[in-house]
Amino acid sequence: MSMTSSPGRLIAVVGPSGVGKDSVMAGLAASDPGLQRVRRVITRDADQGGEDHTPMTAEAFEAAAGRGAFCLHWSAHGLRYGLPAQVLRDVNAGADLLANCSRGALTEAASVFPRMVVLHITADPKVLAQRLADRGRENAADIERRLARATDAIPGGLIIITVRNDGALEDTVAAAHTALQPVRA
Repeated sequence: MSMTSSPGRLIAVVGPSGVGKDSVMAGLAASDPGLQRVRRVITRDADQGGEDHTPMTAEAFEAAAGRGAFCLHWSAHGLRYGLPAQVLRDVNAGADLLANCSRGALTEAASVFPRMVVLHITADPKVLAQRLADRGRENAADIERRLARATDAIPGGLIIITVRNDGALEDTVAAAHTALQPVRA
């Protein structure tokens, strides 16, 4: 992690399911050694696919939250998600960290991470529907619910960078990287 004498920032990556948040974050981390990905804790089994995460039962998650193990946690899609407390310490020490977040958690995240930047990734609804179907984790009704949430608003008052991920992943990563640079100053 790139540590400097000034505080770092949390780059909260948001967007609808299937938009490619994990792929864009992996591309950003690979292209910029100063950006590191956060491994979230999720109440989902590790063998259910999706991002590399630390699986935890709902009971263990609640106990960990009660002990202050997370600097930020929220519920979405019937699961619990948490960012380990170490994330806040690393950002305060100067690290720039990429974390997959929920739009519903952004207001609280901004109070925890005052220099937070939101990287909002979008794509055409037809592209999203196909990606969700291809990953095979949701049934048709689940896909419809996720697509309905694709247009949920992002809270106001935040620094928001929006990039489209409809085409080549390399183009999206390059656009996101370029857009994030001026915000570092």
